[in-house]
Amino acid sequence: MKTDIVIVGSGASGLYCALNAPKDKNIIIISKDKLENSDSFLAQGGICVLKDKDDFNSFYEDTMRAGHYENNPESVEIMINSSRETINQLVGYGVRFEKDGQDFAYTKEGAHSKPRILFHKDQTGKEITSNLLREVKKLENVTLIENFTMVDIIQEDNQCFGIIGHDAKGEFDYILADYTVFATGGIGGLYKHSTNFPHLTGDALAICLKYGIKLKNIDYIQIHPTTFYANEGGREFLISESVRGEGAILLNSKGERFVDELQPRDVVANAIFDEMKKEGSDNVWLSLKNIDINEIKSHFPHIYEHCLEHGYDITKQSIPVVPSQHYFMGGIAVDRVSATSMDRLYAIGETACNGVHGKNRLASNSLLESLVFAKRAIKDIQAKYTKANYLKQVEIDKEKYNNYKDEYKQAVLLAIEKERKSHE
Repeated sequence: MKTDIVIVGSGASGLYCALNAPKDKNIIIISKDKLENSDSFLAQGGICVLKDKDDFNSFYEDTMRAGHYENNPESVEIMINSSRETINQLVGYGVRFEKDGQDFAYTKEGAHSKPRILFHKDQTGKEITSNLLREVKKLENVTLIENFTMVDIIQEDNQCFGIIGHDAKGEFDYILADYTVFATGGIGGLYKHSTNFPHLTGDALAICLKYGIKLKNIDYIQIHPTTFYANEGGREFLISESVRGEGAILLNSKGERFVDELQPRDVVANAIFDEMKKEGSDNVWLSLKNIDINEIKSHFPHIYEHCLEHGYDITKQSIPVVPSQHYFMGGIAVDRVSATSMDRLYAIGETACNGVHGKNRLASNSLLESLVFAKRAIKDIQAKYTKANYLKQVEIDKEKYNNYKDEYKQAVLLAIEKERKSHE
């Protein structure tokens, strides 16, 4: 296959990148699984937005404080200042954020000093990403390919000319492209307890390690404080931070509150771990008794239904929760336009690290950051677009990729551990 731009990943960042691309450029978007099986569809809480100019300083400080001031200030400013334009574009695509009369309804989450989060019930990610996918499907210049796994890139002299991969049957193929965009999501598939889809195993990171493409802070991995504890294995069900933002409290086995639930995620998660260790328990409890029943059923219907299916009525009972791996703040090092250290290769979304999140992501900044820097990536590609001059015949050595799944996972885990030790 030959195309102008190949985007690896069908989550919010990859789709938004394609929507903002010039219509005269042919684009292929590949998805490792079904198009809908991206973590963008799973995001519950919402998406941050700058409410007005007076909100900038507190939004900026909240983001920096949550990130332990290891954030890149320029990236944070870009994200915040681009937020209203991004929201307006989403609304134009049909995204239905909750309203309070004619105005948007804003909610608040942990580590935010004021309400600035737009939401759609407790399935904001699904609302945003499904609308983006519908709009992309209308584009004649975009081809969507499901169940295609990238195993390598085509490269020479520090330039990327596309990717090599295989379909669900193991048939290999390659896609030559003038520009390649990694939008491959997180690394939850490397962990036993994670809110991520298990097929997200950091393949792009492994490929970057292979070719010396710069990575950054890959040991900065966020643990979400509250996932539903069912002890069933598989992907953990997230209990959105906005539940605590609306008044839910954390309790130990004695029914005692032990932490300020609105502290940054890492602070709350560590407090839960300490309490579980002290009690010798496998979980703590989340009580929604301070939230009106009608608010629970209207704002958190998906969470309400899920817990009910597992025997818990959250309007009457506390639910068992446990921290789980949730988000990846580190990743492929990129600049302010999402360009990597390899020419013709960009990275966006959770797999990229532009420094916005620092050491710990502020709640509901993920969707915003992904969209803002996806648009910056495609605008930069458009501004400097030149045809690639790759003349070699691509030959695929299938034997070379026999054990790539295990090899890639191991390479990423070893690199994370090495980075962690360097930070100690």
